[in-house]
Amino acid sequence: MNILLAAFRHKQLRLQFRASPEHVVNIYERPGEFLAPAELDRLVAQCRTVVRACLAGQDLDYGLFDPRTDAWSRCVITLVCRSADGAPVAFNAMPQLAVKRAGRDEHVLHLGLVMVDPSERSGGLSWILYGLTCFALFLRGGLRPLWVSSVTQVPAVVGMVAETFSNVFPAQDATRQSFAHRHLAHQIMKRHRAAFGVGDDAGFDPDRQIITDAYTGGSDNLKKSFDVAAKHRAERYNEYCLRELDYGRGDDVLQIGAIDLGAGQRFLSRSVPRSALPQLAVQALVLATGAVVAPLIQWLDASTHSRRLRPAR
Repeated sequence: MNILLAAFRHKQLRLQFRASPEHVVNIYERPGEFLAPAELDRLVAQCRTVVRACLAGQDLDYGLFDPRTDAWSRCVITLVCRSADGAPVAFNAMPQLAVKRAGRDEHVLHLGLVMVDPSERSGGLSWILYGLTCFALFLRGGLRPLWVSSVTQVPAVVGMVAETFSNVFPAQDATRQSFAHRHLAHQIMKRHRAAFGVGDDAGFDPDRQIITDAYTGGSDNLKKSFDVAAKHRAERYNEYCLRELDYGRGDDVLQIGAIDLGAGQRFLSRSVPRSALPQLAVQALVLATGAVVAPLIQWLDASTHSRRLRPAR
């Protein structure tokens, strides 16, 4: 029983997953809170290696890599390494943005910074970097809908978000801006600009959820022209970005949506390679079991404080 209690007491998700014969995936939720200093330093160095491979030796100085922040204690990190030599080839950093909804403290999972070594960009890693972590957190949360956000000027990413998640605004057909979209966007822009490298002087159009002159807060190296930005296979997303964003000025779109049962089903049926489904099914079973069983096990543990229901011994 004590072993089970120890396993389920962890508040953070830590998951290792062999996505293919070529790649191993590690997911760390808020690694700054639980990794030993040496292990955290190694993770930081691995992510920096990928950044430099993507930016011709340059570094980033915002978000994860801003030493003035506690980003490693607020982000979910997905790191992809080659199986053959353990070399890092891609990562995604997803900040958990604190917001309030209906008077309750919640988090929006921001899709965040994605970096893929140019030599691996044809390796089919997008389903890992964009969908796998969201799906794992959705399962761990007991299948409760999870709000997600994305800030980008890349048409391929705009389309991916619109097609992967539910209730996405803007750029998703037939989805209009709701009060929830507007309220969450307001809080994100007011409190969390540093998470995606947008300076205080950047403007924001709340009706269209467009950030104007966005590349002034440490993300300058990520600014792209429309010609260079990766395009989506569906032309409507490319047209949307060309119409709504001023690439010369450096605009971004703030998309807000959710992962729910529908989004989870689309992820499994459209994005996950068949070869990865058996391992993913095992990990999903473990996460789902933990989400259901953990509260019961913790209730049976007399050392766990349950507020008014039972005092801790």
